[in-house]
Amino acid sequence: MTAISLLPIHGIPEVRPGDVLAELIIAAAGTDPGLRNGDVLVVTQKVVSKAEGRLVAVDMDILDDHKRLVLDEAVRVVRRRVSERGELLITETRHGFVCANSGVDLSNVDEGFAALLPLDSDRSARRIRDGIRGHLGIEVGVIISDTFGRAWRKGLTDVAIGCAGVAGVVDLRGSEDANGRQLHVTEVCVVDELAGAAELVMGKATGVAVAVVRGVDPEWLREGSVRAEVVRSPQEDLFR
Repeated sequence: MTAISLLPIHGIPEVRPGDVLAELIIAAAGTDPGLRNGDVLVVTQKVVSKAEGRLVAVDMDILDDHKRLVLDEAVRVVRRRVSERGELLITETRHGFVCANSGVDLSNVDEGFAALLPLDSDRSARRIRDGIRGHLGIEVGVIISDTFGRAWRKGLTDVAIGCAGVAGVVDLRGSEDANGRQLHVTEVCVVDELAGAAELVMGKATGVAVAVVRGVDPEWLREGSVRAEVVRSPQEDLFR
């Protein structure tokens, strides 16, 4: 790999339930930046949830209404914290994600509604990938991204919650480092790296919901799955 380009796609309209994201992306991409074989598209979870109708009415004047949604989407409450800003729940979702408030999000949705995570973000990514292939006859990778905090570090970053056509993890075990030493434990979560990179041109309040990452190593472009490759199994989780 010599260099990658991060290209925002402007002009995607407000997404409504039932919209076909592949068609909206193709129309907005046009010829600049356009879409090419080998591109990886990073698509925010919010527009995927909107297109798939994962919107639920919530009354923010009722303290427990938002909490009810969070608990409904959780299979396990990991931690609770109460402060002057209210209660924060760290939960595990049915997808296996450990995150704040089960990923239930009130930002960038109509007032009175909350967006829930897609039921299957890998499937959502495949649907977009297949739609672009069907319309344009090209092969692209697709990553569904969301904003997560990290247990041991301050600040937020975007990570992948679903992918298709791009590896979730690249296994470098058995290869050699720059000094000729064999790598024994190195597995790189490239979908998280690409999601975080794309967020640099997407922002949180710019209205840019999709970005193209161009120049990705062709060896990364294979069938992938966040659920199968990235989510750590309970048997491997030292912090449960």
